[in-house]
Amino acid sequence: GGGGRIHDAEHSLVDYNRSGVPLLEIVSEPDIRSAEQAKSYVEELRATLFAIGVSDVKMEEGSLRVDANVSVRPAGTSGLRTRTEIKNLNSLRSLVRAIDYEARRQISAYEAGEPVVQETRHWDEEGGRTRPGRSKEEAHDYRYFPEPDLVPIAPTDEMRARVRATMPELPAARRSRLVAEWGIKDDDARVLVDVPGLADYAEKAVAALESGAPRDVVNWVRQDVLAYLNESGASASELVPEMLAELVRLVGEGTISRNQGKDVLDESLREQKWPRDVVEARGLAQVSDEAALSAAIDEVLAAHPDVVEQYRAGDDKERKKKRAFLMGELMKSLKGKGNPQLLNKLLDERLS
Repeated sequence: GGGGRIHDAEHSLVDYNRSGVPLLEIVSEPDIRSAEQAKSYVEELRATLFAIGVSDVKMEEGSLRVDANVSVRPAGTSGLRTRTEIKNLNSLRSLVRAIDYEARRQISAYEAGEPVVQETRHWDEEGGRTRPGRSKEEAHDYRYFPEPDLVPIAPTDEMRARVRATMPELPAARRSRLVAEWGIKDDDARVLVDVPGLADYAEKAVAALESGAPRDVVNWVRQDVLAYLNESGASASELVPEMLAELVRLVGEGTISRNQGKDVLDESLREQKWPRDVVEARGLAQVSDEAALSAAIDEVLAAHPDVVEQYRAGDDKERKKKRAFLMGELMKSLKGKGNPQLLNKLLDERLS
């Protein structure tokens, strides 16, 4: 399997670290027409295998690898030409790059009148190119032989019915349900379902919401949680969904602002801390008590009667300038902790 061989110019060493681990090989028909189609196929396959519990589908760790068979032909023709097989691609990015490179290489060879040899090739990520491995012009190079301890399995109708009855929700159905129930976009649902464990995390966070809507959870997941996962290499299954639900509540209630929420969530994810503890430790809680904010507004307006008079007598430009000054004084008075939405509303009421 991928990662099981060490190659150099003269020989290959075989690593038996996966001995005893079953290998499932899924072979597609030769009907994929582009690197992007291949990527979409693997994404859907990966999401399905994860959903039914077959694999953790961590490509970079070897739980899922892709071999890409590539051949090219002139537009308008139908016959299959000589193919090469690119082995053990360990990321979707490598899959796309390897197929695109190999297609260009074969086209260049045909245009130059050179033959394309049926062979195994390996992807050089650093060099951005495929390199030849062993030739496979003859089918008997594989040296297949029966394994006597692995007998063929012919699933019965009863077995298929039993398996079908225990099948979990598959990716396509889950995407459709999330779009219908949460009112989110198809693209949002696809990201949630296609990233292993992310939909489970989001659904548990939504279930734990005390306030807010599913879309609030989805926005945080797509914009911040996903960025953290990509940067850290962590998996969604390691995260605590109730922590995200708490963050949604803190922002929704005005305890912290959206911008503060991004910093709080970042620390919460990295340190596995509850958002309320991060807010308390940093002293971030906003003043959202209407009486306290009204009192602060009264003090600032009383301290700057000339600015208030100029605001009321001025044109739009002047009013905007004076209002910005008053808001700045308010935030100073409140040490930057006034709930800006509520503060703006109350200030407008006082100045009207």
